[in-house]
Amino acid sequence: MSDHDLTDVTEVFASDGVWTDETDWDDVDLDAPEGDEPELAVPTLAVVGRPNVGKSTLVNRIIGRREAVVEDVPGVTRDRVSYEANWAGRRFMVQDTGGWEPDAKGMQQSVARQAELAMRTADAILLVVDAVVGATATDEAVARVLRRSKTPVILVANKVDDERAEAEAAALWSLGLGEPRTVSATHGRGTGDLLDDVLEVLPETPREGTGVAGPRRVALVGKPNVGKSSLLNKLTGDERSVVHDVAGTTVDPVDSLVELGGKVWRFVDTAGLRKRVTHASGAEFYASLRTRGAIDAAEVAILLIDASEVISEQDLRVLSMVAEAGRALVIAFNKWDLVDEDRRHQLEREIDRDLARVPWASRVNVSARTGRAVQKLVPALETALDSWDKRIPTGRLNSWLKDVVAATPPPMRGGRLPRVMFATQAGTRPPTFVLFTTGFLEAGYRRFLERRLREEFNFDGSPVRISVRIREKRDRRK
Repeated sequence: MSDHDLTDVTEVFASDGVWTDETDWDDVDLDAPEGDEPELAVPTLAVVGRPNVGKSTLVNRIIGRREAVVEDVPGVTRDRVSYEANWAGRRFMVQDTGGWEPDAKGMQQSVARQAELAMRTADAILLVVDAVVGATATDEAVARVLRRSKTPVILVANKVDDERAEAEAAALWSLGLGEPRTVSATHGRGTGDLLDDVLEVLPETPREGTGVAGPRRVALVGKPNVGKSSLLNKLTGDERSVVHDVAGTTVDPVDSLVELGGKVWRFVDTAGLRKRVTHASGAEFYASLRTRGAIDAAEVAILLIDASEVISEQDLRVLSMVAEAGRALVIAFNKWDLVDEDRRHQLEREIDRDLARVPWASRVNVSARTGRAVQKLVPALETALDSWDKRIPTGRLNSWLKDVVAATPPPMRGGRLPRVMFATQAGTRPPTFVLFTTGFLEAGYRRFLERRLREEFNFDGSPVRISVRIREKRDRRK
């Protein structure tokens, strides 16, 4: 059946899963291209300050939704995390940072480097100070650094809940960064005026001019301490995410533009999922929600699995989340440098048993620590995304389907042989096909068709969904 023959078909499927008597196939554009609008480069506003002054609360207020993880414990935010914001019709990115401590040690030292890098790369900076506490030695140290910066800086006096606190905020003039803007991030007081001031100093385009239209979105997912942040750092060649031996270092999803294979990719490093989200509380609970949101916002996911350990229930839970979201998938077995011959044989058995639901996923063996084979991720990502975007012409699809059904007809049901009349690809991302039949098709036969579909049209790295529309029985008396 050719594409033009569709105009002769007098029945079209309805939303309830059955055929109805219609003659409007001419109005259905089955081969309409799909794709995202190109993303324009926008400037970045960095929010910096010492721990627990309310930076993440202010970020949530600016973007108008609860995205940044907030908890009444200092140091919850550890990485640079970017969110899209819009004020008065202007789009810009807001970058939340970990608390800046000039004498920080260990993990806090890594957090401080993230904040310093944000200062160097942002187009404008908000320095947030706790107006109730006043200017501390740390605030003064941050101010000294920022006074030398060529980037516009706005001083924000947070936790000013009433007029009485405004008088206390006046003491922050001593930091030498001009007039402090008084706000209450928790209650929203003064944030509108602050954003008006931000738009006055924020340039229309990024200072560095490195924005690239439409980078493909990649989510790095996996259980805690599997090496997601280490892999991101290896790919970027920069200490972009905080890495520490403590499991669960990453709380927020971390956004990074990475150039690989001559292309720019947008990588998101996510928090590792715990054994049970219902058992998580506080920052862990919201971090799990952010991870789910990062998967939904991504186009392809890289699932990291520790190859040196047995595939766990947590690994399979993350896998289920990616599959249910309909995203393209690459499975990266990390820490391959720790895998011996015996473990390789055992891992193959685990893959056959536990990953049987995603035999189509590309697999790459890598070591984030040594950099082994990380460049092989690029062709795997490209193949998966090509499959995810693929559209099969209706004529070619039905020609193939006719031959397959003729060679292997569906099993009989209720003494009758259901006929597969024709098929069409209803969508991409992921590829979704609709089969028009005269009866129900067993799940096993659907899996058979999916397997043959993959063999013929090569959907490596992408899920494929098949839906069935059954013809409604007509009332013969009519």
